[in-house]
Amino acid sequence: MGHKVHPRGFRIGVTQGWDSLWFADSKNYVKLLQEDVTIRAFLMKTLKDALIDKVEIERTRQEIKIMIYSAKPGIIIGRGGTGIEDLSKKIKSKFFPGKRVKMSINVKEVQNASLSAMVVGQQIATDIEKRMPFRRVMKGTLERVTKAGAKGVKVAVSGRLNGSEIARREMLAQGKIPLHTLRSDIDYASVTARTIWGAIGIKVWINRGEVFDKKA
Repeated sequence: MGHKVHPRGFRIGVTQGWDSLWFADSKNYVKLLQEDVTIRAFLMKTLKDALIDKVEIERTRQEIKIMIYSAKPGIIIGRGGTGIEDLSKKIKSKFFPGKRVKMSINVKEVQNASLSAMVVGQQIATDIEKRMPFRRVMKGTLERVTKAGAKGVKVAVSGRLNGSEIARREMLAQGKIPLHTLRSDIDYASVTARTIWGAIGIKVWINRGEVFDKKA
């Protein structure tokens, strides 16, 4: 029997770090974790056009720092940084109403967006929502990611593909995707495309090479 393990969760502490950086006692842990999850979901939904790779949240006693990694940072920043100010006000009014919270939002550009599984997954979802043929989208994605320097890439889509009556799963892969090897830098993302026929699930695995300990 196969045992499915989340590729990123499997590598946390080995080749990848946490998206939330803070410490809390047992009383506040659940509340803060729930806050992080809802803030992250809100940002992913609000800034959908900015193609967000990940959102890191760091907390101290005095301040909350939010780091947004985006393929299109200009959409978030806006003219003269007004976009970040508006975003900060929205987060404070939605999640911290009536509280005085010191918050800083920073935006970083993703250096190679074609090697980010989340960005690639969002691009596939956008194309499928525009009713483009899913096979053409998948093949184009494999070519683009491979050209960007990936060692391997795998894309799986499932649902009522092209509006068919029966839902099914289609998968395309190119290169190597060694999921058992901890030192391999596997980026994974799961995205949902909302179509008129229903939800279509998209999973992307990208092998960005091997990570070796510098001390060795």
